[in-house]
Amino acid sequence: MTPTAQKPTPPACRALTSWRWAALLALGLMPATQALAREPGPGPVKALPPLERNSLDMQFRRLPAGSFWMGSVEPAARLAHDYPELNTGRFGKLQDEGPVHRVRISKPFWMGVHEVTVGQFRRFVEASGHVPESIADGTGAYGYNAQYDPATSPRKDAFEGRLPRYSWRDPGFPQGDDHPVVNVSWADAQAMAAWLSRVEGRRYRLPTEAEWEYAARAGTRSRYHSGDKPASLLRVANVFDAETATLWPRWQDKALPGHDGHVFTAPVGQFAPNAWGLHDMHGNAWEWVADWYGEDYYAHSPRIDPQGPPEGEVRVRRGGSWHSWAFYARSSFRNWNKPDTRYVLLGFRLMREADD
Repeated sequence: MTPTAQKPTPPACRALTSWRWAALLALGLMPATQALAREPGPGPVKALPPLERNSLDMQFRRLPAGSFWMGSVEPAARLAHDYPELNTGRFGKLQDEGPVHRVRISKPFWMGVHEVTVGQFRRFVEASGHVPESIADGTGAYGYNAQYDPATSPRKDAFEGRLPRYSWRDPGFPQGDDHPVVNVSWADAQAMAAWLSRVEGRRYRLPTEAEWEYAARAGTRSRYHSGDKPASLLRVANVFDAETATLWPRWQDKALPGHDGHVFTAPVGQFAPNAWGLHDMHGNAWEWVADWYGEDYYAHSPRIDPQGPPEGEVRVRRGGSWHSWAFYARSSFRNWNKPDTRYVLLGFRLMREADD
């Protein structure tokens, strides 16, 4: 089973029982769908936010401060209807997406328009002397190998690894400098942010999970910024479609019935952006965010600028990838990995704090 299509219970996380959900609803921490529909978001977008470029020619848009509803409480029956290709048992394992709660992002911030590219990461490595973890510890990363059979893997992983032959330089398929860098660890992403901060004198970092979802939604409450229909992703996201499925025929039924033009990663910015001018918030590469993962964190997280649990064992990743089924590219979906993970589907996007 492909790792982007499952989410086992992480260590040290407690399950949310049905009585706790009922209590949260009674306390008003899980608004009804009708209430969410009436609650105003950041408001209609009249013009794209301001755009700036940095020393690596990375583009950033200045997102306004604002409030939004974070998470999802869609009924399992509705999800089963709209995603008939998936086992219905999956829809009962989404407790970490709730309760839906109102979050305020109190300050504007500059969000990366694109995922960090191979070329930008290379320039960082060459200028800083940073040695990515896949190379530093000699164990490598994961990659695509046409001769590899997932059935032979103990974890039934879709990709071969971890092996020294794979790294951010070689994920097993061709990438140009304008493709999203993958096979980078959480520490690698942090190192690039710290280096840019030193060089430019402005603070770069990974977005928090709340900042990421706020940016991805761009004022929407739908599953994707393109709407609720999975097929709508074909014009805004590089996900698991008919082209990619030709290499993994066992998962053909999970593919979107269309073609996005790319079997593996796509050059960043090839698909339509969201209302705030951000590309690839769905698909192309999973994106590390700053937070530790907590399954029940939403039940007690701060309502203003939540930073995630103070400690943990795994870090959150968001957005889905070129190999993700549509269900896992939803704006609310949460996944996670150990910080030292370097995986062929996993990259990152940076943000920069506003000076004012």
